[in-house]
Formats: sequence, structure tokens, C-alpha cells
Amino acid sequence: MIDLVKQDDGLWIATINRPEKANSLTPEMLGHLCEIAESAREARALVLTGAGKVFSAGADLDAARAGLAVSPLWERLSGAIARLDGLTVCALNGTVAGGAMGMFLACDLRISVPGAKVFYPVMKLGFLPQPSDPVRLAALAGTSRAKMILMAGQKIPVEEALTWGLIDRIVEGDVLDAARDLCADTIGAGPAHAAGIKRLIR
Repeated sequence: MIDLVKQDDGLWIATINRPEKANSLTPEMLGHLCEIAESAREARALVLTGAGKVFSAGADLDAARAGLAVSPLWERLSGAIARLDGLTVCALNGTVAGGAMGMFLACDLRISVPGAKVFYPVMKLGFLPQPSDPVRLAALAGTSRAKMILMAGQKIPVEEALTWGLIDRIVEGDVLDAARDLCADTIGAGPAHAAGIKRLIR
């Protein structure tokens, strides 16, 4: 349910492929994403996207009730993405929600199709977000807007999220093609060069 394509040029594309369940994540799927992110040290760039019309609704409901909502796998995944030296792009093919926000926030760039939404209903559901998520959210969008999402439970259209700095670009065409274009310069450079620039930005 997680499809991985490793292109010869060093671009890895991981696709969440459970569209009949809004790409909600089971423990096995989340574990597979962790393994991909940790092994992507070999990649020049990593793109995360989804199949269908939703990027991911977060944890599968049955799995969430069984403990997945508070699993350390979410933090493991976002941490592995954030540590990569190559460029990471979250290419939203649709709405991102719940625990899936962690990987979205950990990426270097976030692009989206029009009409998608961003939300993280932890207040309503009675869970705390994973530790790194509020910090990354506030760094991108500001503390008040982080509270708008996490405490007021607002569903933010990507068109508004663009003005917040939470989305970097809205793509009218193929979002995956747009992600490939964004990765082109990094893929064309030496890994050490890309890593050095990323360290300077950090």
C-alpha cells in the first residue's frame, strides 16, 4: 500500500496507495514509510504523494483506536525525513489530515493541487500531536496559526495556507510533474553540494 519508485537519477517517489480508505495509514504502512525515509539517505531527492484525491487522512480509525494515534512511528517518520540531506517534497494530491501532517511538515517543500485542505483534529479527538509537529507548524505558519489548526480545529484551504507559508506552491497541472521539476537541480548536483547547502540553510 506504499509504492516506491527509485529512478535512475536518484529521485525516489513514495506514494501512499490506499485511496479507497482516503489513504489512511495502518501500522504496517507507517512502518514502511519509516523504512523508506531512513533508507532515502541513498537518494538525491524524495517526493511523498498519494493516490486518488486525498493525500492521507492520517491514521486508520480502527488502528488509531488500537494505539496507532500515539505510536512513536509518527515521530520516527518525520524525524527521518527532516534529517535527509537531499531535497524532500510533499506533493499533495489532495487533503492532508491528522498524523499525516507530520511528514508534510517535515518536508523541505510542500506543494498542492487546488482545493485541498490542511487539518489536524487532535483537540477534538483528545490526542496530543507528535512532539515535533507543533514546533514545525509554528515555524512555518506562526504560533497563532498553529493554534488555529491544533486548538481551534480549523480546516485550512491550501489557498489560504499558501499565504501563511504552510504551502509553497499551488499547482494547476500534474503535481507530481511539478515536484520532479523542483527536484531537478538537486538531482543534478553532487550529493555533498546539496548537503552543504542544506546545512547552511539549517
